[in-house]
Amino acid sequence: MEGTWKMENKENYETWKIKNENELEGSSYKMKADKKIVSEFLSIKKIEGKVIYTAQVVNQNDGKPIEFVLNKEVKNKISFENLTHDFPKKIQYTKLDETTLFVEVLGENDKGFSYKMMKQK
Repeated sequence: MEGTWKMENKENYETWKIKNENELEGSSYKMKADKKIVSEFLSIKKIEGKVIYTAQVVNQNDGKPIEFVLNKEVKNKISFENLTHDFPKKIQYTKLDETTLFVEVLGENDKGFSYKMMKQK
């Protein structure tokens, strides 16, 4: 997941970098008039044997981060889940190939939205 990923047909991006052996740090942002506007601060950390995806959305949830735990039972995709959260309950990444990710953001009854992201050079 390391690198910068661009949402298909939009100026939306996710960027991830390795902070240390147990943590990835990232953000979600849009480009408007050559300005980077961050909408979300992200991290993936290994804590006490669990892999935790944390999203802190700007101007939402009183600035508090929301945690999603990796569900190791789900095969063929990476599924971070927090079934007590209103929306989303699941954030899932499927690697289609070396440069393409399929992302699903799901709520109640696995309803939500999805999109492809392409790795930038």
